[in-house]
Amino acid sequence: MADYQDCPDYLQEFLFYMLTIRGRSKRTVDAYYIDLRTFLRYIKCTKHLSDDLKNDPEAFQQISIQDVSLETLQQISLADVYQFLTYTMDQRENNAKTRSRKVSSIRAMFQYLTIKTNKLKSNPVENLEVPSVKKAIPKYLTLEESLDLLAHIDPTGKTYERDFCIVTLFLNCGMRLSELVGINLSDIREDTIKLLGKGNKERIVYINDACRRALDAYLSVRKPTANTVHKDALFLSSRGTRLSPRRVEQIIEQCLKQAGLSGQGYSPHKLRHTAATLMYQHGNVDIRILKEILGHVSLSTTEIYTHLSNRQMEDAAQNSPLSTVKPAKKPKVPKVNPSEEK
Repeated sequence: MADYQDCPDYLQEFLFYMLTIRGRSKRTVDAYYIDLRTFLRYIKCTKHLSDDLKNDPEAFQQISIQDVSLETLQQISLADVYQFLTYTMDQRENNAKTRSRKVSSIRAMFQYLTIKTNKLKSNPVENLEVPSVKKAIPKYLTLEESLDLLAHIDPTGKTYERDFCIVTLFLNCGMRLSELVGINLSDIREDTIKLLGKGNKERIVYINDACRRALDAYLSVRKPTANTVHKDALFLSSRGTRLSPRRVEQIIEQCLKQAGLSGQGYSPHKLRHTAATLMYQHGNVDIRILKEILGHVSLSTTEIYTHLSNRQMEDAAQNSPLSTVKPAKKPKVPKVNPSEEK
């Protein structure tokens, strides 16, 4: 694949392995490539070139990694990797989440080179820990805001049915942006939709009556032409091509603007958070079921949605068995006439 032609052979082989054997998505493998290219450039600076190049962004970006050999990798110590992570934090302003991703990329490559292919005798990052990442509460729309968003999509617009359907699927199914744009007509079966998620993993999500009505309304006006390129794509652009992720982001931004919700950091991914939060808070959905709906690999990822809403916390406080306790009334002390005190 031409994308990785600037890599040494072992790195190309690793990337192809992740893409074809492990079934990682192209986007994920590209992220591995970018992370490992940065890592190998850093190692080349420290082992063969000048440390000064690390602090020169333009010069650093021009460093070729094709000649970074397996022998060089064998010289890497755990301390080198810790120094690299410090460099990414100080010089490249990488946060904990980004550094954690880099650690995952480095660990995956060395595991491949030692365990899968035996190209290296020892794994210098075997004991490398992943940086601790603070799990922030996801930003999401409230139930009232979600209803407002749907109600304010302009019904007179030329693409009303399509846009309404997109927002409805996001808010009810919790699908990712890439999953929504990838839906084909053949993926829809009565009350289910087949989605292609991260790592090319397929899953089935059930659709409710609102989604079914929105789909029926959209399909009744979906008019592919003879020039339509992607005839099986559910959501089509005016050019007859599959709707792009960027175009969906623009559609969502326009809908948010109409509802007075723009400029608050909401996005298609935040609508996914909204669906998950509303399911958990209002639908009494078990966390394990929510994990399957969202297509999460780990339950710990889904547990972020167990946060409580303000209303739930208020209800919990009001329903405390001690909520009816009242302070005792102080007995009235009769006033004494100052003259009597004398």
